Amino acid sequence: MLGGWHRMNEEPQEQDESAPNAAEHERAERAALVERLFREHNEALLRFLVARLRSPQEAREVAQEAYVRLLSLDEPGAVSYLRAFLFKTAANLAVDRLRREGVRSRAREEPLFQEFADFCTPDRRLAAEQSVERLGRLVAALPAKCRRAFVLNRVHGMSFVAIARELDLSERTVRAYVVRALLYCRAGLDKESRE
Repeated sequence: MLGGWHRMNEEPQEQDESAPNAAEHERAERAALVERLFREHNEALLRFLVARLRSPQEAREVAQEAYVRLLSLDEPGAVSYLRAFLFKTAANLAVDRLRREGVRSRAREEPLFQEFADFCTPDRRLAAEQSVERLGRLVAALPAKCRRAFVLNRVHGMSFVAIARELDLSERTVRAYVVRALLYCRAGLDKESRE
């Protein structure tokens, strides 16, 4: 009798140990799939977005957000045409960005909104400082080359070509590092905001 009770206590532990491994494996597969989509379709996606947004920088930002959304799908296998889903997601994000910019430009023209444009409450300031601290920790946790490429691109505004020359890497590798860092930081910030 006691032996059976002891075995019952052991079984859930074994299941608990395998559950994180399955989840990690699933995340790794999803990341590999998104990375493959990035390698095979990123140039076409960027051309598609530049035609819509008229800005290479905004096209890169929207593309990166589309990859983040694709990476955060609960069941990526349920989407049978991931490339089409990626382009549709990017198109929707581009439309949203154009709409927001239209609203912002109209709001900037209204004098009523000018006095509120730079208003920052202590709560907002504290939240912003905490976000910057979290982001700093996430960036610091990146591998050295990935972190360097990310900082040079996002903080110092260097192009992928210039970074590739400075770090003695291919432009494609630099671009992959920056996307990987963005995905990692977005996932880390999302995870912390849910906790």
